[in-house]
Amino acid sequence: MTTPGSQSSDAVLFLQKRVAQFGLMGGALGGTFLLFRAALAVAIGQYGEFSDPSFVLHGVAIVFTLLAWFSCRGSPRSRRFVERAEVACLLGSVFCYEAMGALINLDARPDLIVVLALTLVMMARAVYVPSTARRSLALGVVAGIPLVIGIFLAFRAAAPAGQWSPTVQGLAVAASTATWWSMTVMLTTATSRVIYGLRREARAARQLGQYTLEEKIGEGGMGSVYRARHAMLRRPTAVKLLLPERTSAAQLARFEREVQLTAQLTHPNTITIFDYGRTPDGVFYYAMELLDGATLETIVELDGPQPGERVAHVLEQVAGALTEAHGIGLIHRDIKPENIIVCDQGGVPDVAKVVDFGLVKNVSETAAAEAAFATGEHVIAGTPLYLPPEAIVEPDRVDSRSDLYSLGAVGYYLLTGQHVFTGKSVVEICSHHLHAKPIPPAERLGAAVSAPLSDLVLRCLQKDPEKRPQSAAELLEQLRALDLARTWDAQRARAWWKKRQRELAALRGKQSTSVPMRTIAVDLSGRVTRGAQGGILGGLRGGAS
Repeated sequence: MTTPGSQSSDAVLFLQKRVAQFGLMGGALGGTFLLFRAALAVAIGQYGEFSDPSFVLHGVAIVFTLLAWFSCRGSPRSRRFVERAEVACLLGSVFCYEAMGALINLDARPDLIVVLALTLVMMARAVYVPSTARRSLALGVVAGIPLVIGIFLAFRAAAPAGQWSPTVQGLAVAASTATWWSMTVMLTTATSRVIYGLRREARAARQLGQYTLEEKIGEGGMGSVYRARHAMLRRPTAVKLLLPERTSAAQLARFEREVQLTAQLTHPNTITIFDYGRTPDGVFYYAMELLDGATLETIVELDGPQPGERVAHVLEQVAGALTEAHGIGLIHRDIKPENIIVCDQGGVPDVAKVVDFGLVKNVSETAAAEAAFATGEHVIAGTPLYLPPEAIVEPDRVDSRSDLYSLGAVGYYLLTGQHVFTGKSVVEICSHHLHAKPIPPAERLGAAVSAPLSDLVLRCLQKDPEKRPQSAAELLEQLRALDLARTWDAQRARAWWKKRQRELAALRGKQSTSVPMRTIAVDLSGRVTRGAQGGILGGLRGGAS
């Protein structure tokens, strides 16, 4: 659940994760060099290297970086803890490397060895740890002061007699070290500035009004859906959006129309719209309730055919949502398992929610207005596996009974675990919808199915709309008269969700492995004669590739 402090909490978690990654990478870099030293000592027979203080300090430096990983890899920590752990482990490692250099023979040029080691550590930090340039600069200066002083003292104390005094020789090497280290600090500071700036830009790019996008959780024909958080409100939120470069002006207008029409609906089994708008750069979005559940498609994919009581329970809820929509003149036109999400809401399990009104038709609008949104006369719109016959032969005559056909196909899918009709192409599937008789669910399943529920589902699948229930309200009454849904109580629903919790987590977000249920919108204008099956199927072949 989103809270006012969630944004800063997320930032701390991100920082903690990155500090842990930096510690692991720092340990890997230092460990690689330590293994090289060990292998070289074995190769030349200098086994005393393993007890040399510089070798031991090298190992301690690695321990310090690994401490950053160990202290930040577990449960969430406070920002103060993470920042202090980062600084303590970083500087502890740095000072160990500097002390190591003071113990290395001058002929091996410890100044260059230590600068190389510290450069790798500081660059790893700049890449992994989100940090301002000022903070990186300060840490670089703190690390560099003892480095330069130590190199000066080491070379002055042990410099051989020559043309210059030991002090001059020490100053010369220290100046060289300071120059190299200055360039390292400049590079790491610039790296931090660029990466930190890019992250801020990316965060700003994910900002839509009062909403910040967090992760992509789905994608449909009309746009992508993201988990999001509101700057102030304490409610789970999903944001659906369209980017202008991905869509035409007509599609954007249709997207805006979808949210305006959906926002009129208040039924508890219809997705709730919180807000919508456009960003200054033309991105249209709307915010809606975030549903923590699974689509009917996922449920069947995971669990197979569902008990008749549960099927009746779901169909009643969807019929209720459609009753409200149809009552104000809105036809969904894309009822399918993917567009019905079953979730736990307010402590009530198995609450069905109708989503994605992207193909909604407003029967009160004129044909010209509908055509402006590419959903009017001579346009087949919907998902082939759930298309009613009239949507194929006379798409401009689609009415509320068309949604009932699609809902009947959903009920059939829930009862049998199989689609009413399948085929190798859209044309074949549509032909079945026009001419084939559905196999009774019990016969298709090879097991007993509630006869009254099966008969009602088959009535919804009648080719002639006049032979179906004539309204969603009528269907709802008939479903209630079966008295099946009440036997699917909260206890049974909770037991199902508890049993399938782990499998659902694995399946969530994955596409179905069954026949793709792609939504289509095929414009047949000028290519067919209304009612001519061959022409319409020919148009499908050409338009729904």
